[in-house]
Amino acid sequence: MFGEKKERVKEGVTLSLNCTRLSKHDRYVEELCTKIKDNYDSISKHVTVRAKKRMLAEVDVLAKKGDDVDLYEVKCSPRITKARRQLRKLSKYLGGAMNITNYYFYCGSSHSIMTILLE
Repeated sequence: MFGEKKERVKEGVTLSLNCTRLSKHDRYVEELCTKIKDNYDSISKHVTVRAKKRMLAEVDVLAKKGDDVDLYEVKCSPRITKARRQLRKLSKYLGGAMNITNYYFYCGSSHSIMTILLE
């Protein structure tokens, strides 16, 4: 009963009843990863930054090439101010532990990648 995958067959088409649909944000994260995958050695999605029992932040995309790390913040609409604030926060938490070289903002609605300069 529980945990079983149920399927419904109707006129030769099999429909899975427990499929999960990705949110718009998650579709944009996937889109970004396919765009940048050839430029990096490894790409991690939805990386959680924790301290003891508390979640501090989440990195949408963390891309690594050699020792250098690039952080990407994904937004569905052009909310660059919020993205900059979140990247600044991530810089504070991860800056000492990783060699972060670049910060990027990806706007899903315009499908564009912008470099963010943090003071």
